[in-house]
Amino acid sequence: MNSVEFVKQICKERGIPISKLERACDFANGYIRSLRNGKFPSDRVGKIASYLNIPVTDLIEGSESNDGYYFDDETAKMAQTIFEDRDLRILFDAARDSSPDDLKMAADLLKRLKGTNPDA
Repeated sequence: MNSVEFVKQICKERGIPISKLERACDFANGYIRSLRNGKFPSDRVGKIASYLNIPVTDLIEGSESNDGYYFDDETAKMAQTIFEDRDLRILFDAARDSSPDDLKMAADLLKRLKGTNPDA
């Protein structure tokens, strides 16, 4: 997938209209659609990567690179979900500072709220 297709895919997944990305990056309306070769000029890559909060290398390569940062794709997806959801970030931050007993109690409570058996 080329860089332009990759940006369009990310925007679609995140519910970001391309026109909003273009405005935020000070590009003309329809600029991204006008790129025929599927690549962004080097002076624009940084703005797009910054707005989408993705590594510049992903934008240049046209795909998300794991670079061994996460053990597997599922872990990477969980990390992205936590990053994108403010409430999940709050829960994650609170869990990092909790004792093992408090963490187990909170997990049991969440399982009960969800309707699952906390002992399973």
